Parts: sequence; C-alpha cells; structure tokens
Amino acid sequence: MSGSNTSGVQSFITYVVLGVVGVPLFVFMVAKLYTSGSGVNLGLMTMTNEAIQARLQPVGTSKVVDSAPIGQRSGKIVYENVCISCHGAGLMGSPKFGDSGAWGPRIAKGYETLWTHAIKGFNAMPARGGSTDLTDDEVKRAVAYMADQAGAKFEAPAVATASGAAGAALDPETKGKEVYESTCQACHGTGAAGAPKFGNKADWSAKLQGKKPEDVIENVLKNGNGAMPPKGGYSGSDDEFRAAAHYMINHAK
Repeated sequence: MSGSNTSGVQSFITYVVLGVVGVPLFVFMVAKLYTSGSGVNLGLMTMTNEAIQARLQPVGTSKVVDSAPIGQRSGKIVYENVCISCHGAGLMGSPKFGDSGAWGPRIAKGYETLWTHAIKGFNAMPARGGSTDLTDDEVKRAVAYMADQAGAKFEAPAVATASGAAGAALDPETKGKEVYESTCQACHGTGAAGAPKFGNKADWSAKLQGKKPEDVIENVLKNGNGAMPPKGGYSGSDDEFRAAAHYMINHAK
C-alpha cells in the first residue's frame, strides 16, 4: 500500500513538473519555429509603416507637382510635393531636411554632384525623385533649397517671370528646350526641308540676315516661313513657341 502511495505521489509530481516546464517550453519552441529565419527586427526604424511604404513606391512614378507651370516651379514647391516623402523624415538613408549633420558631407561634394545624382538617380532614390515631369532646373532648385536649409550657399537656377517682352515670359532653357525637343527638333535637328540646323551658326545667321530675332520670330509665328507652317505647326501658346525660337537662336551664337 505504501509503495502504491509513493508511486502515485511521484507520478503527480512528474505531471506538475511537465505542466510547469513543458507547456511554456512547447510554446517557446513553436514560436521559435514560426519565426525561424525571418531575421526581421520589427522594432527597427526601417520597418516603420512610412519606411516600408517609401520602399514600395514604384521607380519612375510621376508625382503631380502643383502651384506653377512646368519649368517654373520653385525648389520649395518641388520639395513640398515630391522630396518631402523621404527627406522630410530622412527615410531610406536620405539626408533629413534641415539636418546639417546629414547634409554636411553631401554639401562638401559640391552642388553639381548633388543635382547630377538627383536628376539621374542615386542609391535608393529614383531619377528626379520619381517625378518624371520635373525639368532639370526644377530638380536643381529643389536640391539647392534643401541643401541651403542645412547650411549650403548654392545658387539655384532662377524661375522665369513674365516681363511683357516677346519670348521673355518663359525661360528658353526650360520651356523653350522642351518645345524644341517635342516639336522643332523634327526638322531643325537635322536641317530637313531647309530649316536652319540646331547649333549651326552659319545656318541661323543666313536665316536672320541681320534682322532682330524678335521680328523674325513674330513673322514666323504668324505667317510661317517656306515649308514651315505658322508656329512650326506647334499647337501650344505663342509664348511657348517664342521660347523655343529663342532657345534655338541662343544655341547658334
């Protein structure tokens, strides 16, 4: 009888030990097996919702930038509509806006290096910050705006303003270049149909024949010239056509 009691007590103790030690151990092993190999620390800053969303953005996505026409958007406008998505919080290794410590080593590389990286893309940053409609000058303005807030003294390209003079309402190097590449280049790029070839000083001198560029541009705008229809067939505004004409003339001097 006493042996039976002893055996029962031992069995009871065994069950208690298994309950106290075995169940937690089993839960731990299941949890370990479930998370094994993940190597993910959910507490890291790189695993925040904002960081994950930034990494999931498709490269090359065009983002809408409001408040000004294409080519005339300031660095502040571009930053607040595009760059802030990463630089506002310093996501994905980007230097945080206003953080002189993060921007210092980058500023030391020089303005040209920074805007070249921004235009072409660099590390995790896609070309033009993912906003494909930004012009080169707009990207340069955004870079200067951010860098200057961290201690740089970069001189950004000026934003063109209307002055009332023909061809001066829009910047030839921004809007003019855009119109040339989309329309005028078809003929002026190769000199087809007698068009003065882009960059050819002799061709353009013969076309202008000592006349004021503004007078020649206004005549072509209204009447065309030879095989070229009025405004070169361009369907945009008169000022945009003027900017393109000045862009071509400026590059033939």
